[in-house]
Amino acid sequence: MPAIVAFVGLSNSGKTTLIEKLIRELNSRGYHVATIKHAGHGTSLDEPGKDSFRHIQAGSEATIVFSEDRALLIKPVTPNVSLEEIARLFGEDPDIIIAEGFKQSDVPKIEVHRKEIGPPLKDLKKLIAIATDEPLETKTRQFSLEDVKPLADFIETGFIAPQSERISLYINETPITLTKFPKEIITNIMMALAASLKGAGPVTSLKLFLKKRE
Repeated sequence: MPAIVAFVGLSNSGKTTLIEKLIRELNSRGYHVATIKHAGHGTSLDEPGKDSFRHIQAGSEATIVFSEDRALLIKPVTPNVSLEEIARLFGEDPDIIIAEGFKQSDVPKIEVHRKEIGPPLKDLKKLIAIATDEPLETKTRQFSLEDVKPLADFIETGFIAPQSERISLYINETPITLTKFPKEIITNIMMALAASLKGAGPVTSLKLFLKKRE
């Protein structure tokens, strides 16, 4: 992982001001900087004037604000960032990512419908199911809002189980689509390499990061 250097000192000693200057200087030398800010319990995590906000304004590519019971990642994005790009911030650990909203995105969607709120939405792309409190005249699969187990089964069978074994490749931060053959080649080579390393033990997941100078 990247090297970590912590700046410490009493409150109001000027840590954030110095870090702001350092971020700008390192940026000017072509380096990419991310920051971690420790916050007290109950502290507001990101507002104008807060240290985390100042880190971002100074040029930090991302900052994590950490308190006793939670951590918040703050990363500037472009106005037209896609849901898929946002989801990649989670890395490869989640078995499923559930988004709320994003009607215009290109991912599979499950509509939540209540009779008292109004009619179902129209012209949704990739609508795969509707969770509803009333029967609807539609060919789209329907689930009751009162019993979540069938909906969970639907998501588990359709989305989680097929991805229980997967490999992802990113080159220059761009996801690369892999067909069956390169998937098998990469998997076999990496599994063999990992198994040969002393102390590796049984391999259930493997992460490799490569960075080269231009």
